[in-house]
Amino acid sequence: MADSSSVLPVIARSAGSLATTASTATDQPQALTPAQQELYDWLSAYIGDHRHSPSIRQMMEAMGLRSPAPIQSRLRHLQQKGWITWQEGQARTLQLLGSLSRGIPVLGAVAAGGLVEAFDDVCERLDLAPVLETQGLFALSVNGDSMVDAHIADGDVVLMEPVGEPSRLKEGTIVSALVPGSGTTLKHFHREGRRVRLEAANPAYAPILVDADQVTIQGRLVAVWRQV
Repeated sequence: MADSSSVLPVIARSAGSLATTASTATDQPQALTPAQQELYDWLSAYIGDHRHSPSIRQMMEAMGLRSPAPIQSRLRHLQQKGWITWQEGQARTLQLLGSLSRGIPVLGAVAAGGLVEAFDDVCERLDLAPVLETQGLFALSVNGDSMVDAHIADGDVVLMEPVGEPSRLKEGTIVSALVPGSGTTLKHFHREGRRVRLEAANPAYAPILVDADQVTIQGRLVAVWRQV
């Protein structure tokens, strides 16, 4: 049984191969012009309300503009100044950075068993910017429980990195795969000769076996976002 998914932008902690973008030019986001600030504030409110980025047309309407050119110009400047990531020409790839590019303070350790001494100082900062700068990063909303033993539950959001060369995927990598007749599924990836086995992390689900040339590997897992 495949887990159907829908794309939406999110922010999460991750490890994985990273690509550098213009937003890494400074450690802190640069100051914005009034027009750029107006668009950024609107984007922040929109994404907070809708959990996905708006279209260029929606931005035009919100800013009272009749042409996409000024919006695209503002978006380019927002990216160059370190406030967003955005892939021009690709729908709904915009993600906010803003103050998160400064990092989140790591205040110490927390015990999952007995008690430890309370933290009272900043040890380091958790840098969220690199994951947001991963080239082509996209997110999927998980529908189903086939990956619960991999700590991915129904309703979680997974961040995926596009896979350029599926032949170089490591055995057991968690991928999103498009399977003919079944839709998109999140599974462990395995090769079996000329076939691919997509293995669930839940014994209630049987493996999906499909010819390698019949499956499209859309991305590999780099992070999981869970709202609590």
